Amino acid sequence: MESAATRLAGVEDNIARMCRVARRDRDEVTLIAVSKTHPPEAIVPLLETGQRVFGENRVQEAQGKWPALREAYPDIELHLIGQLQSNKAEDAVELFDVIHSLDRLSLLKALAKAMDKTGKRVPCFIQVNIGDEEQKGGCPIREVPHFITEVRDADIPVEGLMCLPPAGIEPAPFFALLHKLAEDNGLGGLSMGMSGDYETAVQLGATHVRVGTALFGPRS
Repeated sequence: MESAATRLAGVEDNIARMCRVARRDRDEVTLIAVSKTHPPEAIVPLLETGQRVFGENRVQEAQGKWPALREAYPDIELHLIGQLQSNKAEDAVELFDVIHSLDRLSLLKALAKAMDKTGKRVPCFIQVNIGDEEQKGGCPIREVPHFITEVRDADIPVEGLMCLPPAGIEPAPFFALLHKLAEDNGLGGLSMGMSGDYETAVQLGATHVRVGTALFGPRS
């Protein structure tokens, strides 16, 4: 089995290669190691190789493992990349450094209230339903400009846009569309690309890629 250091080096090499192809600087892309479902003993080897940015899908799972890891590695940056229930907004604001799944008015109100209460302003990506899929969360494309305005009016920092392209379809057109939406609305952040397509995402402007399997191996 490959070591954590070997897997991390391979992903880093791929990101650097695609940055060269796209004539981008490597430091324009943040690698988020998606540690959902993985226990602390699987995360520590990546921490020991120097990886510091991690992503989790669920607030409750993150609460169970990251406070102790942060005591040992205080410079960890933790991103919430999964859907967030409004009743977990305060917990998310307290624990996470960035939220990638702001997609609806009810969650916006809950996050604004939580940030006002805690005094912590957490940068957020607005999740866009880029494939117009009924079963997926995300702000409808046509509503993105208005929703950005609402988020800013609530004094929530807008980091950029996030998407999950439809499964089984070439992702490049969806990444390109998200890039255009961000540009049209004056946003620089693009959270897009996972283990199977992060190289394409980097080539098309991703600033944050969310990579799990390529770093941790398949989940059981």
